[in-house]
Order: sequence, then structure tokens, then C-alpha cells
Amino acid sequence: MFRSLRRALCAAALLLPLLVGAQTAHAAETKADAGAGYWHTSGRQILDASGQPVRVAGINWFGFETSNHVVHGLWSRDYKSMIDQMKSLGYNTIRIPFSDDIFKAGTVPNSIDFSSGKNADLQGLSSLGVLDRIVSYAGQDGLKVILDRHRPDSGGQSALWYTAAVPESTWIANLKALATRYKGQDTVVGIDLHNEPHDPACWGCGDTATDWRLAAQRAGNAVLGVNPDLLIFVEGVQTVNGVSGWWGGNLMGVAQYPVQLSVANRVVYSAHDYATSVAQQSWFSDPSFPANMPGIWDKYWGYLFKQNIAPVWVGEFGTTLQSTVDQKWLAALVSYLRPTSTYGADSFHWTFWSWNPNSGDTGGILKDDWQTVDTVKDGYLASVKAPGFPGSGGGDPGGPGDPGGGTAACTATYSVSSDWGSGFNAEVKVTNSGSTALSSWKVAWTWPGAQKVGSMWNASYTQTGSTVTATNASHNGSLPAGGSATFGFGGTPGGGGAPSVSCTAA
Repeated sequence: MFRSLRRALCAAALLLPLLVGAQTAHAAETKADAGAGYWHTSGRQILDASGQPVRVAGINWFGFETSNHVVHGLWSRDYKSMIDQMKSLGYNTIRIPFSDDIFKAGTVPNSIDFSSGKNADLQGLSSLGVLDRIVSYAGQDGLKVILDRHRPDSGGQSALWYTAAVPESTWIANLKALATRYKGQDTVVGIDLHNEPHDPACWGCGDTATDWRLAAQRAGNAVLGVNPDLLIFVEGVQTVNGVSGWWGGNLMGVAQYPVQLSVANRVVYSAHDYATSVAQQSWFSDPSFPANMPGIWDKYWGYLFKQNIAPVWVGEFGTTLQSTVDQKWLAALVSYLRPTSTYGADSFHWTFWSWNPNSGDTGGILKDDWQTVDTVKDGYLASVKAPGFPGSGGGDPGGPGDPGGGTAACTATYSVSSDWGSGFNAEVKVTNSGSTALSSWKVAWTWPGAQKVGSMWNASYTQTGSTVTATNASHNGSLPAGGSATFGFGGTPGGGGAPSVSCTAA
């Protein structure tokens, strides 16, 4: 939806205890072989290149669809530190909304902070150039990317996939350009053709000007014509046979009129679902709420999964969690999506809205400082997080030319990325300086002042007095000779400079 125009909901925040007990997001960081290569569908599952089932368990990071023409938050942090933090929290996929404006000559991203070395490799790049860097780094981190054509232009959401200013021909040409641009880069597993079609968009009515199902077939086939390996994500509409729901959330028409593409096993249907912080719906006031919700979801989109017709991806869902109704809704929806510990990848797929805190009617996983995690909101999602995927970078940990043996050794460098007096952000880069692969590493430093770590990502830590010891996370302890990993943290107060750091390898 067009979030920059949505109302902000002002109500007292009611905290609900985490529903997951001892289960944490870090369980989702477990390394897994599944996910390599391009993906395809089989019945209700998404399978990787070797036929292993995978589960999309991700996050929306918006901004390319706005007048900034780039993901938001880069005015505050380095993009790599943000992707690292997503990874450390157990998200395995990023949905990136964009508008067709990023394809226009002369479009440049704005509101990126380059001070103190932040985002240094983004300087001078176009919006598409920045997207390239984000895709590349996400792939190195083992995250997949789904590109979402969110709007025809940065001015706002459109009901149909075209407007007078951005005709269907432009829409399709730009989708083909993206598919061609990332051909061979399996970090990008698919494209969400258009965000939230709604009235007068129809499904199966046969009018080429308004029938979203037919338009999705035209665009999907065009994309597959240049890159047949991609998944095609097709959202629903608002109204089918007089029954209305969320924009993009009504997939009832698929039962009679499925999307038929030129390449088999490429369609994933996508629904959006929200709570009262976005808008009221009749089901929220039903006396049986929230027990009525599984039946609602079954009707609109869940039947596709339950009848083994196709995979279903809830591409957007979110809430401020400020009302009890919304808290009950989110708990019910997470349960409906099926816990990974019970069902594995035989589950609904999802990307939560949003990473950004500046979504007025939902807020985000990050709080307004673009640093601190909303652990209550993130905690609701812990049971449906899923393993990450093999990274696309980092070198070969053991080829036939490796000498073997040798002494494990590492070095670490500490850099302050931003310092505003009352607090600071810093990053530590760990490099395998020996001739043999590492299985783990640990770094330590002592501040001369009263600095304390507030939060850390991509590593765990202990602090005793002014001495901090940080140990690798489960996904970044293994480093080939010459390989490196980074972790970051926020602390208080600022003004501490960069202490010397020791590194111990195993």
C-alpha cells in the first residue's frame, strides 16, 4: 500500500510477552544446504535447484519506490551493516519494492550518508547501481532477494498495473530489463509483478484493460522469455465475485482462473494481510475473533496451499501492535503460517512489513533510531523463521590446491562508522590471516572510557567493566584463508575513538 500517505495510529502501546519461550531468532540462523541455485515450484512447495524444499521467511525493506529512489535508512547506517543485521535476526529473504522511476535517465538516489566511510562503495551510483550492490551483498550473506514492482512512479500506488504516464508497455519493458540484468545471479529468485492491484482490477473477467490475471500472464511470460529461471510472484486483487478484502489479498479467482505461464512450475501466488492499525475489516468485529481468522484466510488465499494447488507467499503483513486486536491477529496469523519446527519448508512463505521504522501505520522491526530491534514484534515471528541459504561469496573453503595444515590466525580492525556524542556505531572486520581455514574466532578490546555495548549483530558478546569479548555468530565463524567477516554494534556514550583489538582463532 501507499504507506507514506497512511495515517499514523496514535494509541497507547500494549506490550505482549513473547510467545516463543526459549525459542529465539537465532535458531533460524542454522546453516542449511537447501536454497542453492534458482528455484521452482512443485504443488504447494518451492524447491531449490536440487529439489530440496525451501521456506521464504523474510522482510520488506522499502524506499526505492519513493522519491529517495533507494532503500531507506542509508541516511543513518551503512547498507552492509543493515543486511548483516537482517541475517543475524534470522531473516533469509529481502523483498525490495521499487517504482519505474528508477529506470529513467538521470534518476539518482538521495539521502545517503557517506560520512565516516559509510556506504562508500555506493557513491556516484545510479539507483540501479545501488540495487546491484545490495543484491550482491545480500547474496554473499546467504539472503535471497525478491524484487517488487510496487508503483508505476514514486508519487503513489496505482489500482491497475499501468497509468496514463506509465503504460503497460513500459511496465513490461522494465520488468524484462530487470530479469535480464540479474540473469545468472540466483540471489534474485523472482519478481513480484505489481503491488496490490485493487478495484477496478478484476480476476478472470476477460477485459484486457482490467483483468489482472491476464496481465500477469502477459508480463510473466515476457519475464520468462528473457530469464526462464525466475519465479513469478502474482498478487491477488481486492474484489472477486462481489467479495472484497485487502488490496492484493483476494486470490479466490485462482480456483477457476489460474495463472498459466509458458514455463511450468514458476507461479507463486502472493497475498497481503493487515491488522486494524492499517484499516478496519468486518472480521475484526466478529464475536468469534480471532477464532474466525483461519476460515477467512482459507477463503481468500489459504485454500491454494491446503489443496496443493500452488505455493502461497504472504508478501506483506504488519501492525503497530498497539491494540489488543492487532496482537491477537498477529499471533493467529503466525500460527496459521505453520511453525518451521513442526512443518519445515512445507509451510506458507512470508516477508514481514517492514524492516523500516518509518511505515506510518505499521512501524518496523527496527525502532526509530534505525538501530534498535523491536524485540516484541520480532519475537512474534520467531516460530516461522527458517534457515538461511548458501552464500554466493567468501571464497572456496577447501579446494584441491589448498596446502592444508598451518596455524590458525586472525586479525581484526575496529572502525567507528558514526558518533553523535551521546552514542556511536562501530564495525569490526575479522580476517583470516593464516594459511588454514578457521572454524571460529573471538575478538576482544578494552575501552579507555565508560563505553558500553547497547546491541550487537553478527556476533555475541560479553562485557566486563570496559573489556568486551565478541564471538562469531553461527553463520560467520567459518572463514577460508584470506576470508573475512564483519560484525557491528551500537554503544554509549560516544567520543571513545577506536581501541586496539586482539583476535583469537580456532
